[in-house]
Order: sequence, then C-alpha cells, then structure tokens
Amino acid sequence: MYYPGATTVGIRGRECVAIAAEKRFAYGYFVISKQARKVFKITNYVGAACAGVVADMQNLIKEVTAVANLYKLEQNTEPSVKTIAKILSWNLFGNRYFPYFMETIVGGVDRDGPHVVVLDPLGSMIEDDYAVVGTGAEIAVGVIENLYRRDMGPSEVYELAAKSIKASMSRDAGSGNGIDILLYTSAGLKADDTISV
Repeated sequence: MYYPGATTVGIRGRECVAIAAEKRFAYGYFVISKQARKVFKITNYVGAACAGVVADMQNLIKEVTAVANLYKLEQNTEPSVKTIAKILSWNLFGNRYFPYFMETIVGGVDRDGPHVVVLDPLGSMIEDDYAVVGTGAEIAVGVIENLYRRDMGPSEVYELAAKSIKASMSRDAGSGNGIDILLYTSAGLKADDTISV
C-alpha cells in the first residue's frame, strides 16, 4: 500500500503562530501534483495544516469552516482555537470506522493566546509549543527542537517553519515543490504566503 508523503508543521511563539506545509502530492514514488494546498485558513484567527490524503483534507476543512462560520453568526464571537480543534476532533472520531486518512495541526491566536493543537486520524487532541506530522516529520522536528524558543516573534516563527520544511524537503522524497505558510498574530492573519524552493 502506498502512503501519501508530506511535511506539516505548527509553531507557536510570543502572541503568534505559524503553520506550514510543502506542496508535493505524492503516492509512493509517483508525484501526482506539485501544487497541492495542505494549509487552510478557517477563520481570520485560526487555520489548519494537514498531512495525508488531500481529498480528505479538503472535505473535512470545508465542513469545519462552515461550522465555524455558523458558530460566529450564532455566538457573535470568533471561535477559539480549541473550539475549532474540537469540531475537527468530533468529525474525525465520528468517522472512526471509515476514517479520514490525515493528520492535522490546528493553529492560531485567540483571547487566551497562541495555540498549536495536533490531531491524529481518530481525533485525539494534544496541545504543544510545536507539532510536526507527515513522512518528513523526523527531519523537520530536529530543526525545530534545535532552534525553538518560547519567546520567538512572528518573523522568527515564520522563518523557523520555513527552515524546518526546507530541511525535510531535502531528505524526504514525499515532500517538495514549495511551501505554503499561514502566520497568525493577535491581530489576525498576518501572512498567507507561498515560498518557491
């Protein structure tokens, strides 16, 4: 069985979060696309990045974005990062018998500060300072662990996310073809960039 390759990271700093993924969509040794988007804006304060089957990512993120928009209309407030992560968790666990083949990192900044939450395919949630998923995770996490500090500013977490994905792309055959990055601060979405590598 072939597994889709990917490298996806989420890093929180001082009042900021960067989430990033590379753009290659590969099954085994075959590259299906060099322009796959694995990083998604859900609200102006929360986004998600995924590794796994792109169709599963796109479908689930559309559902979660719709529920987040309804939440905002009904509650007249922005959903928190943990609220978005919990909506994803419910969807993933509700489909545990026919699971989505994806791992997800939810990141953003809300009234309680910056958050990075990683979810497995069955919906387990773990919050941490940084998270890495996908076939290139071992390489990327080595770079982050070496350079990470809790007091990093927006430009520093942005650069660290890019650097860790670039390192992974140089060693993991399932990762490559550029990087998509979302940078959130307490003021909302600050950057939605694509970096050519």
